[in-house]
Amino acid sequence: MNIELIILAAIAVFVISRLYAVLGTKTGAEQPARRVNRETVARRPEPQEEEAAAETDERPRIRAAFTGPAAAGLEAIANVDAQFAPDDFTKGARKAYELIVNAFADGDRDALRTLVDDDVMEVYSQAITEREADKTEPMRLVRLKSARIAEASLDAQAIARVSVSFESDLSDGENTRIAKEIWTFKRSTKNENPNWVLDEVATAS
Repeated sequence: MNIELIILAAIAVFVISRLYAVLGTKTGAEQPARRVNRETVARRPEPQEEEAAAETDERPRIRAAFTGPAAAGLEAIANVDAQFAPDDFTKGARKAYELIVNAFADGDRDALRTLVDDDVMEVYSQAITEREADKTEPMRLVRLKSARIAEASLDAQAIARVSVSFESDLSDGENTRIAKEIWTFKRSTKNENPNWVLDEVATAS
């Protein structure tokens, strides 16, 4: 036999044996390839499903129920003013308290007019005049210790009123006292102006 044929045959046997070792052979026990359901992957939602999804997106979120002694009044206000939120109101009331107390101490009537109604403005203006005449030092805010909603109401004219109980430390530089007061803020819910003004000041018991 020709020596070249023997060499070629040996090489062919070696190559075939290597391919068999690497690739193996099918035994019939292999798992069949998973078939992708194109309809499941690419299926467009039915019109009814799209409408249901749209209704879910547009459905108004349920507001948490108000609690406490002012709950009924807060509920009435929120029913006519969707933007009303007690927590945000309390934050605004704290800021208003600081601004009003400081403006009163400074005798700044212009600032007070933007924050209080006419009746309160008249009382504050008279008190500033008397203080200046007596040359007494005003009481200034040292620390606002607490602020909580005590009452709330909505009258027949759609005027909302919310009373806030404040406790603070005031000082004239020599003497410090604890002030406990209830401030009532009001706003017409028919007015687009979202600002509240101080309507009444009372001493807390």
